[in-house]
Amino acid sequence: MKKSSFTNFFLGLPSFVWLVVFYAFPILIVLLLAFRPPDSNGGIGTGWTLQTLRELRNPSYPAIIWRTFWQGLVSTAVCIAVAVPISYQLSRTSSQKLRNTILLLIIVPFWTNFLIRIYAWRIFLHPEGAFKHLLVLIGVIPESTGLLYNQWAVLTVMIYTYIPFAVLPIYAISEKFDFSLMEAAKDLGASSFYAFRKIYLPGISKGIWTAVMVVLIPAFGAYLIPDLVGGSTSELIGDKIAQRVFVDRNLPHASALSALLMLGVFVPLILVSCLRKFQLKNQKKAEFMK
Repeated sequence: MKKSSFTNFFLGLPSFVWLVVFYAFPILIVLLLAFRPPDSNGGIGTGWTLQTLRELRNPSYPAIIWRTFWQGLVSTAVCIAVAVPISYQLSRTSSQKLRNTILLLIIVPFWTNFLIRIYAWRIFLHPEGAFKHLLVLIGVIPESTGLLYNQWAVLTVMIYTYIPFAVLPIYAISEKFDFSLMEAAKDLGASSFYAFRKIYLPGISKGIWTAVMVVLIPAFGAYLIPDLVGGSTSELIGDKIAQRVFVDRNLPHASALSALLMLGVFVPLILVSCLRKFQLKNQKKAEFMK
């Protein structure tokens, strides 16, 4: 047993070192920079201060923070809601050729530069574009409605961009799911929706939580999408971080905003993880009492 633990330690050591050097250290540096003063030349000043944290009380920040979180959460929820049925149908498809074709169509957007895809959406949603004229012609929207430079344009492009990130991890778990369990539930009188909700969804929960993290984190940190299709009224925290780094050259303020964003991502995930562990513990306790 000791030999096995010793072997596992050395097998996992490279990954642990990689995570510490390239993830833990950079995060620690960002947190520490938030307590340093900015330099007049765009660098890091000497000493330590809380002034940068006090500057986060900027009256425009609450609206930006709220916009960042609700758009990130909504885009993640929509991506998961679309990815789950897609992954389900893909996993049930018997034709391997059809399955590979659909997966290829999902992955194809990754072959195009991210910036090119955003500009393609700008053309598609342009006020003088064919799509806008079509919607006006069939009476869906009035002539005065703008499809570009608003929060809904940002949300639409974010959902389009991150759907593949949700489909792939959920499909990877769904492909290994034992669908005979659902058939057994139906034989025992369960409806298709009940079997889907009580058996399939819990069975792929790991894939769903992976997809949530993979989508939620970049959605919270997005800045190119709101900058190019949202305009000045649709700024997110990512836009402010980019502005502080590239325009204002205020690295401590950018670090403070980044730390705020990290807390906004990690705290809910930790709480949800603790809640799930608590529920599993109570479930096992209830089963033991029976």
